[in-house]
Amino acid sequence: MILSLLLSGFFTLVELNCENLFDYTHDDGKQDTEYLPEATRHWNSYRYWHKLNNIAQELVSCSDEHIPDLIALCEVENDSVLHDLTKRSLLRNAGYEYLMTSSPDQRGIDVALLYSPFTFAPIRHNAIRVQPVVGMRPTRDVLYVCGETVSGDTLHVFVVHQPSRFGGEKYSRPFRMAVADRVCQSVDSIRVLSPEAKILIAGDFNDGADSPSMRLYAQHGLMNLTKEARGEHGVKGTYRYQGEWESIDHILATTALSSRVDTTMIHTPLFLLEEEPRYGGYRPKRTYVGMRYHSGYSDHLPLIVRFTF
Repeated sequence: MILSLLLSGFFTLVELNCENLFDYTHDDGKQDTEYLPEATRHWNSYRYWHKLNNIAQELVSCSDEHIPDLIALCEVENDSVLHDLTKRSLLRNAGYEYLMTSSPDQRGIDVALLYSPFTFAPIRHNAIRVQPVVGMRPTRDVLYVCGETVSGDTLHVFVVHQPSRFGGEKYSRPFRMAVADRVCQSVDSIRVLSPEAKILIAGDFNDGADSPSMRLYAQHGLMNLTKEARGEHGVKGTYRYQGEWESIDHILATTALSSRVDTTMIHTPLFLLEEEPRYGGYRPKRTYVGMRYHSGYSDHLPLIVRFTF
């Protein structure tokens, strides 16, 4: 297996918002009580493990040739969840290791990076704290990981989950801009020392490709690799709201990496989809529809970028 990875010449990155991947116990100081057995959602051990194995199946299906090399995850609660996902779920034989944040987010959700130690070796990593602006609640830290690929290339990877549009797009726009500005500061610092650095930014940006925050990334030399990404079965985005497809998940890269892109796509096997009864077509098969348990995967679909290395 290792030899086939070395000879393939491809390096695959997957991004996925897992839709509230919580365990079923309370974390002190966090507003996670809706995901407890006695709460309205009746989140329990059975539903938790079903969700973990669903996510595992979804991730493994993202590559036909071998497992993805890097997986950027959003909406994962804590280290226990990541341990269960990588060591105890259907993903356990893949051999993934992980790095994640421990953020001041009030609900306790974080971001993480899964990596295959056969093809990526972390050198250093840290969480980047975003100072809230006026009216902004504490948000998710940004995960930064610097590592070396099996081909000898150094990669700088940022995993981002920008604030939602709660309260309206205009009201919440400064909150997403604050995150984008902080990430761009870090990107600029790297490029001062290494102008041709290979930098990747992946995550749920809660913004479309032409939004102000995404334009800020572009102004700092980051190309949106997945702006035109599409899936099969009429899927035109990673998220569907009231019958309209939206692309709020993105994978960005500097020029040194964008020139190595082989494939970009939204992953849309039929088992991740269900028919949309009101608007027609398909939508992601999610874990909950409102407060009703739906036993699906996520309300987002995975993004895939495959590079030639």
